[in-house]
Amino acid sequence: MFEKAMTFFKEVRAELGKISWPTREELRETTVVVIVTVIIFTGFIAVVDQVFNVALKEVIKLM
Repeated sequence: MFEKAMTFFKEVRAELGKISWPTREELRETTVVVIVTVIIFTGFIAVVDQVFNVALKEVIKLM
């Protein structure tokens, strides 16, 4: 069992060596894209939520 665990960790280490890690600049750029996208979607969802909230209040008033 110990040999299987050692083999597993050796294979994991070998696979990690094959990974193409991003540069700092690539990481920074993609992080900015993710943050901006999240902000845009958050704003969109907030606006849609407000519209539905107002519409629902109007429907309740009519009842």
